[in-house]
Amino acid sequence: MKSPSLSPLAIALLCLSTPLLAAEDFSNLLTQGKAIVDARYRYEHVDQDNALNHANAQTLRTRVGFQSGKWYGLSALIEADNVSRIGDASYNSTRNGQTDFSVVADPDGSEVNQALLRYDHSLGNAVVGRQRINLDNQRFVGGVGWRQNEQTYDGVLGQLKPLDGLTLTYAYIDNINSIFGPGDNRFDTAANPANIEGHSHLLNAQYVLMPELTVTAYQYRLGLDNLLAGNQSSQTSGLRANGAIAGVSYVLEYAQQKDYADNPQDLDSDYYLAELGYTLKGVTLKGGYEVLGGDSGPGNRAFQTPLATKHAFQGWADIFLLTPANGVKDAYFGATAALFGGNLAAWYHDFRAEQGSSQYGEEIDVSYAHPIPGVKGLVGLIKYAGYDADDFSVDTDKLWLQAQYSY
Repeated sequence: MKSPSLSPLAIALLCLSTPLLAAEDFSNLLTQGKAIVDARYRYEHVDQDNALNHANAQTLRTRVGFQSGKWYGLSALIEADNVSRIGDASYNSTRNGQTDFSVVADPDGSEVNQALLRYDHSLGNAVVGRQRINLDNQRFVGGVGWRQNEQTYDGVLGQLKPLDGLTLTYAYIDNINSIFGPGDNRFDTAANPANIEGHSHLLNAQYVLMPELTVTAYQYRLGLDNLLAGNQSSQTSGLRANGAIAGVSYVLEYAQQKDYADNPQDLDSDYYLAELGYTLKGVTLKGGYEVLGGDSGPGNRAFQTPLATKHAFQGWADIFLLTPANGVKDAYFGATAALFGGNLAAWYHDFRAEQGSSQYGEEIDVSYAHPIPGVKGLVGLIKYAGYDADDFSVDTDKLWLQAQYSY
């Protein structure tokens, strides 16, 4: 019996019909898109045991934008932020010249927060433009989402997923829009530039070996030309392992930091993290020990994390935004729990020098967030941080009241 066959013309018509059946309408970019509307009001009070006046800041961050739908894997995002002061400027925003007051780093102004094109494929994705980049737990690269002006990155990012569980990430960054923007050049300093210029390369490889173990290797080459005269340009290489088994979570991490680009300092310091947690019936208990190494040489050559979401680490009072020359050892424990329809968190930190015997101080942090009844997407937050100084900085108390609406 002769096998059935198709003529060349039939084969050609079949090949042409396949993409036609799968054709996507260009209008999907608009019709399947979504508006972005977000408003966050915050009151922040800062009381420090020094000559500065107490800070009282009321700010409103308004975010509007549009996330397009997809057309053959292509999509776009545009997002703009405005931060406005409400009431008196009785705080130092780092841009308003009120240097007699404690710092609340939320300057007024409007800025494009994100503007990007994205391509998604079954094997990965690529993004070009101004974008949010949060790698791992944001200890080294993050968006500092707590501050009213988010930190975003100008550059390109690509992710490749050649195997199940394996994600390879590379990003090239030529400008960082810091929390101290938008830039007006009036109060820019090397300690807090609105735009951090330079050439940085972020490499991250994450492999989910099994549900109980994820291993991540990374190297972050930061060329930060105008940040503290360039002495935070660094190459950080590390390895992280984390997972959870029967309600018990763990993290082990090590990294080494060397100088990079035009950094005049000879950097050589280490980072260690060990963390253990346990979750039962909505309550999570967690304790950890984090070390950012110091260096006894000239200048401050301690382990630094200039692009991190720093507020999430080493206490909410933000005492250690710049690692002291003798480094920091942070022993911490705390709990998070669902309570009365909201979320409660409480933490204790004991800070000591990594080199020498200095007892820096202790800190207690407490927060409670709860949806506000009657308005979908509206959440209230009350938050407190109290740092009790010993050999470093001064006693510091901070209080936040916040309401955020997200559409």
